[in-house]
Amino acid sequence: MKYDVLIVGAGLFGCVFAYLTNKAGKKCLVIDKRKHTGGNVYCENVCGINVHKYGAHIFHTPDKRIWDFVNSFVQFNRYTNSPLANYHGKLYNLPFNMNTFYQMWGVTTPEAAAQKINSQRNETKIITPENLEQQALTLVGKDIYETLVKGYTEKQWGRKCTDLPAFIIKRLPVRMTFDNNYFNDTFQGIPQGGYNILINNLLEDIEVKTETDFFSDRNHFENCAGTIVYTGKIDEFFEYCYGKLDYRSLDFQHQILDTPNYQGNAVINFTDSKTPYTRIIEHKHFEFFGQEVYKIPQTVITKEFPQEYKDGLEPYYPVNDKKNNELHLKYKELALTHKNVVFGGRLAEYRYYDMDKTVKRAAECFEEKFVNVNTFL
Repeated sequence: MKYDVLIVGAGLFGCVFAYLTNKAGKKCLVIDKRKHTGGNVYCENVCGINVHKYGAHIFHTPDKRIWDFVNSFVQFNRYTNSPLANYHGKLYNLPFNMNTFYQMWGVTTPEAAAQKINSQRNETKIITPENLEQQALTLVGKDIYETLVKGYTEKQWGRKCTDLPAFIIKRLPVRMTFDNNYFNDTFQGIPQGGYNILINNLLEDIEVKTETDFFSDRNHFENCAGTIVYTGKIDEFFEYCYGKLDYRSLDFQHQILDTPNYQGNAVINFTDSKTPYTRIIEHKHFEFFGQEVYKIPQTVITKEFPQEYKDGLEPYYPVNDKKNNELHLKYKELALTHKNVVFGGRLAEYRYYDMDKTVKRAAECFEEKFVNVNTFL
């Protein structure tokens, strides 16, 4: 065989696995059906601004080993994710914290905020939540649910909250501090110069073929390497023999605007039900801080429109409800019989991964496959 390892998919999982494979002295080939590497973290430079083409990607982790690993390829900046919510023109801080409670009720102390939330929780009289709406009401009460959760969630999933399972939001973070940092992780930032630098450095000296579909010549690719690392949809790999898994997709509408600063923040969620998009991303704020945003006279914004997945669209979010999880389990058991194939990443494992968990999972899968080779973990 020409290669030791074939990696199907040049997203973050595939690129980390490829890097570790190459470092271990094994020959690998990376293929991807898109025109570029990087998967969903790919950035396109527009007007000197790195545009996250497939949605905002903010790297955050509590694990210093993973932070040091990614920073060995590119220096990350100091970006801190502090999104806002826009509800009928009024702005609220996220995640739910004392700023949010002041904006909503005028309360200024943690005690007053807690009393307000607990009072609304008690009014629900719900003992065992049977759906997402009931779960949210028992966690944060009516005001926060109806203003900041209901409309956004129903747009995101394309279903009424009363029709969504309660476990989707097992908890909602409530902070009794004036802290707008969305993540609790110690390390957080964006690669200086964009994610393409990280991806290109991971793939240095590795053979890569873009615009190459594994399924267009499956027999050839399955026989060109001793090990296959597959990061695509697991149900597609098995030709949908048990049926198709459900996904949610997104339509990204990018705009160049002749203003240096459109909304003053990288991420603003639109939580009402009438606005058709869930959020607006202004990419400049990921890498330009303070007065730096005015160095470039234009800005680029992206509106995100959730939609039901169908053939021809990109599958972004697994729908991890009971029906789909049971179907995925069948495919997972079938995957275990394919000893020469590593199924890894969001689509192949049918679960949502943050980027740090993707990096860690790629290293774990590499160690499991090549037991005598240690990674950075």
